[in-house]
Amino acid sequence: MTTWTAADGAALYGLDRWGEPYFGVNERGHVMVQPRGERGGALDLVELVGELQGRGLGLPLLIRFDDILEDRLERLHAAFERAIAQYGYGGRYQGVFPVKCNQMRHVVEQLVDSGRRWHFGLEAGSKAELLIALSLLSDPEALLICNGTKDRRYIETAILARRLGRQPVVVLEQADEVGRIIEASQALGAAPLIGIRARLSSRSSGRWGSSVGEKAKFGLSLPDLLASVEALREAGLLGELRLLHFHVGSQISDIAVLKDALQEAGQIYVELTRLGAPMGFLDVGGGLGVDYDGSRTASAASTNYSLQNYANDVVATVRECCEPHGVAVPTLVSESGRALASHFSVLVFDVLGAEGQHSRALPGPEADEPLILRNLRISLAAIEAASELEQWQEAWNDALKFKDDALAAFRLGYLNLPQRALAEQLTAACGQAIAARLADLPAGAVVPDELRLLPATLAATYYANLSIFRSAPDTWAIDQLFPVLPIQRLGERPTALGSFADLTCDSDGKLARFIDRGQVKSLLELHTLRPGEPYWIGLFLAGAYQEVMGNLHNLFGSTNAVHIRLQASGGYTVDHVVRGDTNAAVLKAMEHNPELLLERLRLASEEAIGNGQLRIDEASRLMAHLEASLGQTTYLQS
Repeated sequence: MTTWTAADGAALYGLDRWGEPYFGVNERGHVMVQPRGERGGALDLVELVGELQGRGLGLPLLIRFDDILEDRLERLHAAFERAIAQYGYGGRYQGVFPVKCNQMRHVVEQLVDSGRRWHFGLEAGSKAELLIALSLLSDPEALLICNGTKDRRYIETAILARRLGRQPVVVLEQADEVGRIIEASQALGAAPLIGIRARLSSRSSGRWGSSVGEKAKFGLSLPDLLASVEALREAGLLGELRLLHFHVGSQISDIAVLKDALQEAGQIYVELTRLGAPMGFLDVGGGLGVDYDGSRTASAASTNYSLQNYANDVVATVRECCEPHGVAVPTLVSESGRALASHFSVLVFDVLGAEGQHSRALPGPEADEPLILRNLRISLAAIEAASELEQWQEAWNDALKFKDDALAAFRLGYLNLPQRALAEQLTAACGQAIAARLADLPAGAVVPDELRLLPATLAATYYANLSIFRSAPDTWAIDQLFPVLPIQRLGERPTALGSFADLTCDSDGKLARFIDRGQVKSLLELHTLRPGEPYWIGLFLAGAYQEVMGNLHNLFGSTNAVHIRLQASGGYTVDHVVRGDTNAAVLKAMEHNPELLLERLRLASEEAIGNGQLRIDEASRLMAHLEASLGQTTYLQS
């Protein structure tokens, strides 16, 4: 067999494709993080996790790299600046971050602070998000895009915020909102900056293709758009119409979709200026995709374009729409939340054990052993002695038949339970012996389907200390693919196939879809577990939406989270720590009173002591465990 290197491990898991420029592997076979990309500075992720555990931060652990967040912001603006220079665009780019993508305080604060030099703003889709944005945006030039369904209080808040020196743009999403904007403006004697969201005929592709087009949830049809413009004109508010907005779905995988939408929106923008609106901003919405699998294709988990391709097409297409008509090009706005936030956090969880990896020694044959078991032993011996594929296949077919015979005999009472278990153990040994032989075959060897698929039938279930519903809900809800791989032992050839089962009492609580060069595989190459040695798995590119959409299924709460900053000296600083939900916290979230629960159990223990069922020292130990559990996180403790 050829020598396995850390580079082979990186290639196997696609780390050399989707990981650039932030993630790689070092000579020790550990995943390393380069939070500033090519600008230098790297951290050994395995060492970092170990040191964070030494600080009392147990797994599962969400590690946020604030330098990556800042680097993503810089790359986005640099791409637009290059495109603007290349195409001689007369306007500028001014982005916003959609708060819905990750509402965590430290994340939003970091983006606002890092984006101040570009007057980077925020997008809000609800009253609560509007409050966050208003409290954080002190830059009078930063945009506050107000999307979502809006009632009178929402609109009035935005109007009054303009007098605070903010730049809220209330975007008309539905036809009946124009009346509320007019009424609120007349009542307050002031108006907000107004945007209008067009429902384009251009369609998207992939998972969110049905969320746009003529039947989209938000946006005005062209007749409604024209009617709203006239209503604003009659109310004397047309002069406040400054922004056109559109959105063609999250995770645009095919750049052709964006080009079509930009051409349509560009012409609508020109027509709005002809109708007398001053305009000035064109918001291309979200959708800037992330290459989750590194294939650089138009598949659902990838994109067939780069960040620079995206910026170039936005700039060039809008310029081509405006200049022939003598219309000044607008300030370009995007709401690129996924592309900004996905890379900056890594979820690391530990494996608690694995089913199917127990190497129990086969017991020797007994004198009166049933014929079925003797036949299985003969099959195993034949496999171990044979050297040809045809012989392995024949012996494996025999083993499968004998296993079926053992099941039938057990149902009829001719085999007892230990004998039935031994039949399964012998069959598994046959399969493992063949799989080991297959791994030694030269590349390109023709292997019969029955044997080629054999490693998958021997796959193990790795039990993970996490909740899919809390930490990666999109893997369950919409079959989202995230890169998943061990963060150590990449320099060692993995010899097992497996999938992950989480802690929840739910059959859907599993990770069983993995990236595979533009395809999807149901099993991941993994290492066999070593007694007493931790096996840590990383889930990458999940910084967008997963935290805010996670739920309390089985009352598993948020994980510990930590913000890491590189130091100029090459080390790092633990910038911010967020402790995971305790059992008491999740109980309160479900309207249970932890103190009352303890008191009920205390009374029950006193009754058990009185009945002689429980000793006093046992009751004391029970109450101590209960009280300690309330203060611990919801995940398993080492």
